[in-house]
Parts: sequence; C-alpha cells; structure tokens
Amino acid sequence: MVPELVTAWAAGWAVSRGTPPPTAHPWGCVIAVGLPEQSERRVVYAPEADAVRAACADPVPHAWLKAAADPDAIRPLLPRGWVVDEEDTGHLMAVDLTPAGPPKAPPGYALSVSEAGGVLRVRGTDAAGGPAAQGQLAVVGDVAVVDRVVTEEAHRRRGLGRVVMRTLAERALAEGAFTAVLGATDDGRALYETLGWKRHAALTACAYRP
Repeated sequence: MVPELVTAWAAGWAVSRGTPPPTAHPWGCVIAVGLPEQSERRVVYAPEADAVRAACADPVPHAWLKAAADPDAIRPLLPRGWVVDEEDTGHLMAVDLTPAGPPKAPPGYALSVSEAGGVLRVRGTDAAGGPAAQGQLAVVGDVAVVDRVVTEEAHRRRGLGRVVMRTLAERALAEGAFTAVLGATDDGRALYETLGWKRHAALTACAYRP
C-alpha cells in the first residue's frame, strides 16, 4: 500500500506545486522543482536498498530525495555527499474520505475556495481580510493529494486548521477522490490524527550536500 500512496503523492505534489510532470524511473520518479535550494526531487516508491542507491546515482547540485522509510534505515544506504535532513523529514499519512457536510468557519473568520490549473485552494481570512489559514489539493485518479496546509501563528488553536482540512475533504469527494494522502510535519500529524488520518510510514528527506 505504501508504494501506491507514495506514487500518488509524488504525482499530486507536482500538480500542486506547478512543476512539470514527474519523469519515471525504475525506482520511482524525478520532479524538476527548479528552485535555487531544490533543483529536483527524487521520490523512491519502494525504499529497498538497491532502489535508494539507484535514486542517489548521478546527483546534481541541490538535488533532494524522499523515501517512505525511517531515517535510520535510509542513512546507511546513502552514497557520499548525500545526508538525511532531519528538519524536513516527516510522515506519510492517508485517510479514506467520507462525507461529513461542509464545515463552517469559526466566528470572525471567512473561507473562500478557488480552483486553477487542477489545484483547489481553500483560504481562511480574519475579520480584516488578512490571511489566517490555507490549504490546497490536487486530485490524481481517485486520490487527493493535500498540500501546503498552514495556519498563521496568531490564528492557531481556533479550529481553523480543522475547518480547512474538512473543506478540502468535501471538495475532494466532489472531484471523485476516495482516498487522501499528504506529507505531514510533526505538528501537522497531531492535527490530522484527530481527523482520522493514519500514519503509514516516515517520509525521510535527503539532500545532496557534497
């Protein structure tokens, strides 16, 4: 199940971030990110030893790698120049989508939903119209890939993150998705688990830093 979730997550992440479609390789895919700090992202679908080593071959400057396994399992497989980035390592999580009805924004906040380029965005604003929370998703087949869920520091612990996630889930169902997947931080994991999401694996981040 994990390789299928990682495959969908990589494809949806590329749509969400507006990159070219992933380039397929025997071990996974490469996404041309094109940022100064991350030129490309290599995603290993099944983190077996040979696959991880093949994914690390012929590195380019500022290349990154993601693999759904614990950092301690990935670290010994990395060739010289590759390191585990503990700060960017997170959790692969998924949930079966079920209808619960459209949620309402907390008092003093408003929600808006927009869609462009295959990406659905939910934004929460405060009474003055300032940004309070956001999240987005891209649907790939019958899987919704959730991305960039953030609640601003001044607006946390008011239920905004929960409302954004529930709004995304309802819209994903309307788009024909049955499952949702995301890469979560430690803080995000705590919120998602209260909404029924399950952690399936660590999502180890590695960077090429010769």
